Amino acid sequence: MATITDRPAPSATGSKPVKRKRSKAVSLSERRPSFVVYGILIAFILGSAFPFYWSFLVASHDDATFTKDAPMLPGGNFFQNASRVLDTIPFWKALGNSIIVSGTVTISVVVLSTLAGFAFAKLRFKGRGPLMVFVVATLAVPTQLGIIPLYMVMAEYGWSGTLGAVIVPNLVTAFGVFWMRQYIADAVPDELIEAARMDGCSMIRTFWHVCLPAVRPAAAMLGIFTFMMSWNDFLWPLIVLNADNPTMQVALEKLQSGYYVDKTLVLAGTTMATVPILIVFLVLGRQIVAGIMQGAVKG
Repeated sequence: MATITDRPAPSATGSKPVKRKRSKAVSLSERRPSFVVYGILIAFILGSAFPFYWSFLVASHDDATFTKDAPMLPGGNFFQNASRVLDTIPFWKALGNSIIVSGTVTISVVVLSTLAGFAFAKLRFKGRGPLMVFVVATLAVPTQLGIIPLYMVMAEYGWSGTLGAVIVPNLVTAFGVFWMRQYIADAVPDELIEAARMDGCSMIRTFWHVCLPAVRPAAAMLGIFTFMMSWNDFLWPLIVLNADNPTMQVALEKLQSGYYVDKTLVLAGTTMATVPILIVFLVLGRQIVAGIMQGAVKG
């Protein structure tokens, strides 16, 4: 009896059957990072976390410890040094002022920059190109050049010494407009906007329901940058605010005034002032990852 083999049948032309080679391509889901990648990531994480660890390390000892040798393990004086910080500067008032300033500036910059970026990227109006060039050109102007006229304006309005003098000049930034314009131009197709307009959506509803969900990662990243820059701003709040109404960075400067600087006291205040930035980074970092994962899922 003849047996059935698995040989491919000859083609109609009588030529030899063509053997298909098995593809050796590996899908992205089957790929695994190598040990080198993990090693580089661990090195970056340790290098990024070391300054915060060193600040906490110094703040947990007394100042006499570092005159002999630099220990590498935390001590037990952190809460004592933190209490000294609270007695030396108006920490809670400065913390509240910085949260108000940084939070208001961050929300305003993200909202207004996203609106302006959407207009520059997707709307057609006369003078759009030259106006965008002017916005980008302002990035080349040093901030220090505008301090004197800006202070004169704040004094004319009677805002000198108030938080409004710190908030209002930073409600929108040229970097934020340029950042969101570039991202919206690539992430939001024109077909989606045209489809929303054909369905009867107004321009503001199109922006809210089509543009905002697509640009959430870029908005979260801009929020992190803006919050950090506003939180760490020192020169302008030092000039325009009073001594009894400081922001966090201005208040921390008082910890190192005089001939003798207590390093444990300074770094205890610095460590306490870094905690809000870490909280904001963790919250907005999750939004960045969620936005990226949402954009990667099809269907």
